[in-house]
Amino acid sequence: MKNHKTYFMIGIGGIGMSALAIHLVQNGARVWGYDREESQITQKLSAMGVDILYDANMEALPEEIKNKSVEVIYSAAISNEHPQWQFFAKQGNKMFKRAAFLGQLSNQNRSIAIGGTHGKTTTTALLAHIMFTDKRKFSAFVGGVMKQYDSNYITTGNDFIILEADEYDRSFLQLYPTIGAITAMDADHMEIYKSIEGMHEGYAAFAGQVQEKFVVAENLPLSGITYGFEPTADYSIKNIEQQEKGFFFDVVTPEHIEKGLFFNQLGRHNLKNALCALTLARLEGVSFKVIRKALASFPGIDRRLNQYALGDRILLDDYAHHPVELEALLETVKSTFSDRKNCIVFQPHLFSRTRDFMMDFATVLSQFDQIILLEIYPAREQPIEGITASTLLDHIANPQKRICEKEALVNAIEASGASLVVLAGAGDIGLEVQKLTLELNPIT
Repeated sequence: MKNHKTYFMIGIGGIGMSALAIHLVQNGARVWGYDREESQITQKLSAMGVDILYDANMEALPEEIKNKSVEVIYSAAISNEHPQWQFFAKQGNKMFKRAAFLGQLSNQNRSIAIGGTHGKTTTTALLAHIMFTDKRKFSAFVGGVMKQYDSNYITTGNDFIILEADEYDRSFLQLYPTIGAITAMDADHMEIYKSIEGMHEGYAAFAGQVQEKFVVAENLPLSGITYGFEPTADYSIKNIEQQEKGFFFDVVTPEHIEKGLFFNQLGRHNLKNALCALTLARLEGVSFKVIRKALASFPGIDRRLNQYALGDRILLDDYAHHPVELEALLETVKSTFSDRKNCIVFQPHLFSRTRDFMMDFATVLSQFDQIILLEIYPAREQPIEGITASTLLDHIANPQKRICEKEALVNAIEASGASLVVLAGAGDIGLEVQKLTLELNPIT
């Protein structure tokens, strides 16, 4: 269905906002937007014909956008003190938080929504890849840029929508999906939920909004079709054989055992995500022949255990920004690269998350051979007194630790002597990959 409206998107460069922008453009809408700074994402949107402003002041808004008929979509990270937000709100334009708009869009269609503290992006992307391989007609909104597709949005038709159910700001409560899944329920976003019990209540409420089938990781306190490494799960994995490039494994389903599948990504946590995607695909009638092909050919996602060569070193770049995600990253480092001295470069994400999980972060970071901390990436937050990278550093038990400015990162990595360098965090640390590959990878 074509959309001929005009939209102004505040925070358009965000991963969720940009996928929505691409969807609107491809369906005929006129899209404008604001973001704080230019990025690869905003450059791609500009190339598609989206006009993007990098000035938040009212003077930057063209007259044609000041029309009351323009509909405004804004990121959850945008404060209602933002001058453009205030202008449109006072003028009486229709205004939607991204989650509400996406909910409105997906609730009009058959949809599959995947939530969880960790794993939702990989699971969503893999399910989209399986459906693409099966030549299904769908649209997918993914919280990361999928390699090969070079996008966080895929569309092949309008039969159904695949999307992430984001727990931040209780966004997933805008969704009433046909099929839902939850991958993990670890504590996070305590500034929103106040307690782990409050967060579990939020997930239970989302599960209650699922219309037909609900898939949940084994051992989570929710009822549904279960998956996991445990043999008690409805869909389980056994006979795991780790390889340099991924895993061979068997899957036990309610119907039969499917043997000798191969998943081409590192990390047992990713193997579990693959099982969730496989479970959802089977519920939608996808054959194991297609699933087998898709698991072996999954192109991966930017900043999800991406591997680069730096001369004799290996660089791993990962989005891990929660203690549980860092533990999964550590397990991958220890099991796959046990012969290499490692150094993690970690950029804490959010003052509140650093405060809430200070000791958990310190415990897992201490287990890497060497630790380099960057300053906390604030994202949408203001500083919290006493919560700094130095505070976290003080709690790390490993003496091989230091704080570093980005400008000095190359020298710090050189000085570490590590043959495996791990970049981790959800802020702008991923931008350092290109710099490091240029400066640490000798031209031969």
